Amino acid sequence: MSLAPRAVLVHRTTEYEELVARHGTHGQAAFFLSSRGRDIEEVAERHRRTRRAMAEVTAAIPLTWRQTRVQRTDLDRFLFAPEDVVVVVGQDGLVANVAKYLSGQPVVGIDTDPGRNPGVLVRHRPADARLLLPSALAAGTGTDGLTMVEAVADDTQRLLALNEIYLGAAGHQTARYRLGLDDDGGAVEAQASSGVLVGTGTGATGWIRSVWQERGAGGDRCPRLPAPTEDRLVWFVREAWPSPATGTSLVAGELAAGGRLTLTVESERLIAFGDGIESDAVELTWGQRVRVGRAETALRLVG
Repeated sequence: MSLAPRAVLVHRTTEYEELVARHGTHGQAAFFLSSRGRDIEEVAERHRRTRRAMAEVTAAIPLTWRQTRVQRTDLDRFLFAPEDVVVVVGQDGLVANVAKYLSGQPVVGIDTDPGRNPGVLVRHRPADARLLLPSALAAGTGTDGLTMVEAVADDTQRLLALNEIYLGAAGHQTARYRLGLDDDGGAVEAQASSGVLVGTGTGATGWIRSVWQERGAGGDRCPRLPAPTEDRLVWFVREAWPSPATGTSLVAGELAAGGRLTLTVESERLIAFGDGIESDAVELTWGQRVRVGRAETALRLVG
């Protein structure tokens, strides 16, 4: 007997809840904000919108389905199942947070605060859930396979990300390493920089885009940004430093579907983390090698 589908509602603590937890009561939180020229009502209203959205989405779950909730802080301890339909209720970044823990489950992004969120990944309103959820597992349901990026170290540590992977020193100080491309005849370059970014088309709306704009936004030495469903990745070296021992000739480029960027550590400690979550980083030490490229896994986002 096959299991009934399970709706997994992914959410995060609201700013209001964090304030009340920190200050003890609504009144004390209100006093704290007013002393800084802010009104707690603005924060409380966003909290109420989020809670209304959660209630509306919960009510839309088919009666024959199982359901559960998971907070963003608990994602690394939650076990997703093949029959899950993942419903992200919140901001775009919450979809990126959950993506690396999935293995093909469909994801429905629900925007709790239209107008404040770009809506790139949370594409739907709470009222849409009643029609979207029952059809999410149907063969004809339209989903976008969003490309993901992975880093695999020589000690088998593996990191997945939807937007980008950063490799460099903790605290973004100077990192020393040797950088090479699989399809460049084995050539490598010793570098000192503030880190390397490898990103997807989804990431091209965030950190990757800011670096791309600084490099001339599509000029002769700047790669064209990919679309979210393209297999192609782009990479940038941040603030490469020229010296007698380090070069700056490999500072940006593209990675095709099978291409890999290889980084060999020449610092005491470097880290790799994805989608801005530095607390969930892969630790790398002297002499270790890490290869970065397109992941076989893609995020199935319900359109």
